[in-house]
Amino acid sequence: MRHKILIVDDEVMMTDLLAAHLQDCGYDTLVANDSGRAMELLQRQPDLLLLDINMPGMNGLDLCRNIREHTASPILFLTARITEPDKISGLQCGGDDYITKPFSLKELSARVAAHLRRDERSRNRAPVLTSADGLLVNLSERRVFYRDAEIIFSKTEFDLLEYLMKHTGQVFDRERIYEAVWGYEAEGDSSVIKEHIRKIRGKLRDAAGHDYIETVWGVGYRWKG
Repeated sequence: MRHKILIVDDEVMMTDLLAAHLQDCGYDTLVANDSGRAMELLQRQPDLLLLDINMPGMNGLDLCRNIREHTASPILFLTARITEPDKISGLQCGGDDYITKPFSLKELSARVAAHLRRDERSRNRAPVLTSADGLLVNLSERRVFYRDAEIIFSKTEFDLLEYLMKHTGQVFDRERIYEAVWGYEAEGDSSVIKEHIRKIRGKLRDAAGHDYIETVWGVGYRWKG
């Protein structure tokens, strides 16, 4: 089975170069040129991440800090920073190693291979669902976070959130949602969906200032991200 490597760098030429080289080495590659796209691709469960530190918006250190609790995969920083405080900051936020720019492609592939060989943590990765703006749902722990702050949901609210988020963009009526979450044999009224959706929306809006769930009038609901 081929390992997946997520490459995150705001320089398109750099990500294209690294992706082509690593594919030649036998890896599958995922490419992101900003942290938002990297958050989306995290759902693909990469086996190793290459993060550039100096990116606009959420830089590599902030991204690492945001995702480290939810992925056990090795994280290697690509950086021109070589001072000891910078290295300490990177390691403290969850990074595993530094590759200092400029570097040779031979060195890069050797470091990647070494980390993948040593890495046993990937067998225990927690499956996650993410959105580009920083919302992260840890499915195995049944916990929801927005940029490191946890949002508390009831069991039913979490089940509804998970179902809609797993089917981003699809519209479901109340009956379909009720059957999916409560089961075909459950006895109850699908109208309770409206109240649960209201509570989920409120909690997400308070935490992120964003409406993730759209009401399609006369039809139902969909997760728009």
